Amino acid sequence: MTEKLLADVEYNFKTIQENIWNAAASVGKSGDDITFLAATKTVEPEIINHAISLGLDHIGENKVQELLSKYDFYNLEKCSLQFIGHLQRNKVRQIIDKVDLIQSVDSAKLADEISQQALKHDLVMDVLVEVNIGKEENKSGVMPEELEDLLWNIANFKGIKVKGLMTIPPICNNTQKIRKYFENMHNIFIDISSKKIDNINMDILSMGMSADYCEAIMEGATMIRVGSSLFGPRIYK
Repeated sequence: MTEKLLADVEYNFKTIQENIWNAAASVGKSGDDITFLAATKTVEPEIINHAISLGLDHIGENKVQELLSKYDFYNLEKCSLQFIGHLQRNKVRQIIDKVDLIQSVDSAKLADEISQQALKHDLVMDVLVEVNIGKEENKSGVMPEELEDLLWNIANFKGIKVKGLMTIPPICNNTQKIRKYFENMHNIFIDISSKKIDNINMDILSMGMSADYCEAIMEGATMIRVGSSLFGPRIYK
């Protein structure tokens, strides 16, 4: 860990905060309305903790094994740890008492497993339902037309609380196209809000990553997940 890397993280953190406020202001919102979550995949705990010391208060891990290997080193006194990657049912028990929110529920079977494991720990786990807004065959997430049925199905699970939706749109270099995906996702978010399903709250719309978080904010995101723009390119070992 070098002083330059820490300085880069500090500079990037301030830049992202400014971008959040500017994007929010452009659509008549406040930057305070946007949750900045740092995606910490491959990032060493010392660097994560440095970002937390700057004011970062939400972090998210993509892989169970990596989360477990770093868990004891996180400084979580003032920071929420969330799980943001694809989650296998047989690994739910390993993280159920370690995270504040699971962002990637895409089936009733996974929701049921989270609920059962949470109840074993006397917990109610906050979750987001992942929507495959681009309808990509190789990507996880419930199809938009199946979302409402899924929500009705899992609404009575005692060990979870649905707090909103998340999505990862198709990779796209066209700003208009990416904003359209985000717009469509926001419309779904608003539509579900109007259904007033018991145990289903639409408090969080998690969308937008390093390349497109400003566009996501302008189309209604309440949470963004930023990794490389904060920590630099990922280094895989």
